[in-house]
Amino acid sequence: MDAIETEITVYDARASSLFAPGAMLERLCTGAIWGEGPVWIDEDAALLWSDIPNNRMLRWSERDGMTVWREGVEFTNGHTRERDGSILHCSHGQRAIVRTRMRDGVPFAEDEIVVDRFEGKRLNSPNDIIVKRDDTIWFTDPPYGIVSDHEGHVAESELGDNYVFRYDPRTRTLSVVSDFIEEPNGLAFSPDESVLYVSDTSAALRRDGSGNHHIVAFDVVAGRELVNPRIFAVVSPGLADGFRVDRQGWVFTSSEDSVQIYHPDGTRLARIGVPEKVANVTFGGPHGNALYICASTSLYRIRLNTRGAT
Repeated sequence: MDAIETEITVYDARASSLFAPGAMLERLCTGAIWGEGPVWIDEDAALLWSDIPNNRMLRWSERDGMTVWREGVEFTNGHTRERDGSILHCSHGQRAIVRTRMRDGVPFAEDEIVVDRFEGKRLNSPNDIIVKRDDTIWFTDPPYGIVSDHEGHVAESELGDNYVFRYDPRTRTLSVVSDFIEEPNGLAFSPDESVLYVSDTSAALRRDGSGNHHIVAFDVVAGRELVNPRIFAVVSPGLADGFRVDRQGWVFTSSEDSVQIYHPDGTRLARIGVPEKVANVTFGGPHGNALYICASTSLYRIRLNTRGAT
């Protein structure tokens, strides 16, 4: 791993204690084409993430460095964990949510399809995913895995739209919770799950400067309905591809040149410069205070004076 010179900018005094003196960005490894979807595996003391164009998942640990965890993964993107430790994957190639059951940090059964259709029609290409405390599964379904063969398999959309979905594993029902966003991408709950943040990255496929690059906040009603959508933050340069929330409710989001940090009131608090385009972030490490950053070809880490919300 290498220490990287980076510019940390604090815009608001509330963020002054976030960074310890001498806080350092580390490049842990490199060698991907486009890395996304990091998820921390605590019992293995390791991070997994997707190298989507190479159709593989990578693993990094202090002990082993970077290794290939799986190949031929059907272009997985985002990942998260369920209460029992299973890993949920967003599979572009299978156009599905896929589950890997884990024991002591190791898969012990064949992967299974959790859901791949809505009202009989195939999903587009699930992108990012989270699990609520009631065990329901929330995910975004933009078209990025079906527009070309670079990160999936080119195909027509059967749904004709891009939704945010909620899946209830107890009743095995899939429901649309929002059609408000043009191309939903990253998503995360506030610590008390009263707010759901979802990014709109419709600018990603447009070359004329149009499209959205913002995060929308929704109020969560009765644990299952989204109301009162409003633009929480316009992220520039680049896109809010993926983000996570810390225990005080601050949003840590990707952008083209940095990780940007926002207060729940929408104020931009700080930025952490990164030398490659940032895709996704997650909290991990033995104390939950390490922010892992997937940025183009490399995996980075910075230790902070905060912890992830979950």
